Amino acid sequence: MRIGCCVNMVAATPDGIGLERLETLASSGYDYVELPLAQMMALGSPQFDRLVSIVESCGVPCEACNNFIPADHRITGDRIDIPKLSGYVDEALERASRLGAKRIVFGSSGAKNVPQGFPMERAWQQIVDTLRLVSDKIGGRDIIIAIEPLCRLESNIINNGQEGLQLAREVNRPNISLLLDYYHLVIENEDQIIIDKAGGYLQHIHLANPDGRIYPRENDGVDYKTFITNLKNSGYNGRISIEAYTDDFSASAPEALQTIRRACG
Repeated sequence: MRIGCCVNMVAATPDGIGLERLETLASSGYDYVELPLAQMMALGSPQFDRLVSIVESCGVPCEACNNFIPADHRITGDRIDIPKLSGYVDEALERASRLGAKRIVFGSSGAKNVPQGFPMERAWQQIVDTLRLVSDKIGGRDIIIAIEPLCRLESNIINNGQEGLQLAREVNRPNISLLLDYYHLVIENEDQIIIDKAGGYLQHIHLANPDGRIYPRENDGVDYKTFITNLKNSGYNGRISIEAYTDDFSASAPEALQTIRRACG
């Protein structure tokens, strides 16, 4: 398996991207970095061109992107602007493609959370329609969208793996798949049998110590090995991104990498 890191949650600069963490990832031996699309979309073209150059020269490729759709591009409710959303998706996919990303994570709670009083069935169908629109726009790009179920602390729709799997099946497009996040799985108290149920739909993983959503450490009381063994037994051999918080990235990042590599056996 390839082990990467989401750096937006540990970003130390106002843009919230986390590029300043790439040197530590490279020296620690990470296989890839996962960068936030919404934050990168806020950059002007010259700034984004510079970002691409930095990533290309840092020794850690960008193989995945998270934070796909920001909150100001609504995808549920009565205030959806389809032309605006469509234009955003076009540019976001182009930028992800330029970076070489193979997976784009669709969590996007701010964009998809259902407004109070709005029918949940309609919101569900709106999300289905959005994902089909995204699927069509991917075209021939080598990109897969991974639906990320978010726990009830963050979202009021698509809260567990079973619901994410149901959504992926309903969208029914080969470039629309499922992500399982160990943190959300534990918070929702979901049985890891969902790993087997997901089968080939499972195309990306996020991982953190769920007690505080912090970086994994050796002997921190979390059974990472069983989770990863279950992934292996299901046939999954893809990417695992550490997505967590820490007050000391330079120490936490290499220790987390070694912890998860040992759990992978």
